[in-house]
Amino acid sequence: MRHRSVADLMTPTAVTVRRATAFKEIARLLREFAITAVPVVDDSGRPLGVVSEADLLHRRPADGASATAGQLMTSPAITARPEWSVVRAARVMHRHQVKRLPVIDADGTVTGVLSRSDLIQLFLRRDHAIQEEIVEDVLTRILHLAPSAITVDVDDGTVTLSGTVPRTELLPIIVRLCQSVDGVVAVDSRLACADETQPIQQTLHRQEQNLAEPNSGRSGRIGRKPGRSRLGSP
Repeated sequence: MRHRSVADLMTPTAVTVRRATAFKEIARLLREFAITAVPVVDDSGRPLGVVSEADLLHRRPADGASATAGQLMTSPAITARPEWSVVRAARVMHRHQVKRLPVIDADGTVTGVLSRSDLIQLFLRRDHAIQEEIVEDVLTRILHLAPSAITVDVDDGTVTLSGTVPRTELLPIIVRLCQSVDGVVAVDSRLACADETQPIQQTLHRQEQNLAEPNSGRSGRIGRKPGRSRLGSP
């Protein structure tokens, strides 16, 4: 099971500005490219910070027209790597409460930008692709379960699982692994467990035997102490 990477979803061409870029130029770039923030980079293309729409509105000095990216930016820039999984990138966004991450290569140069809107693409993944990954990777390759034992239905990203698993401890593991598949919105588990149904069936079988043989077992020794022999008595 492989999560899609930052490189798979990022916008590969990043619009960037320098420290000296003026307020109005930043505003023009945001409108022209329909973006909400731009990374501020040095002469080598390494990120120094990020200027967002919120920075333009709330962090500009009294003379806003003369403000520069260096004065407005939020620094340091929180960045991501192309090889990161999108799950890791989403966690970084959440932890730092940012809406986008400049993506840097091995030299530290900005090569793209990953935004929250890019992550939404995960939930547009086709249901068939999600079902195929759960059956082939989660059930067969990772858990070594027979695909015929569990039915996997996917509707608009919601996964419904039905069938029987051999051990109780597998139930939460299966659900957790399915939830981690890219594109899954929710998991509805209707799975039963073989090691829970078997003892119930055995108990019912013993009860049926007792009803069929009312004089068997302890009921046939009323009045006698178990383990005592009366051989030799008249």
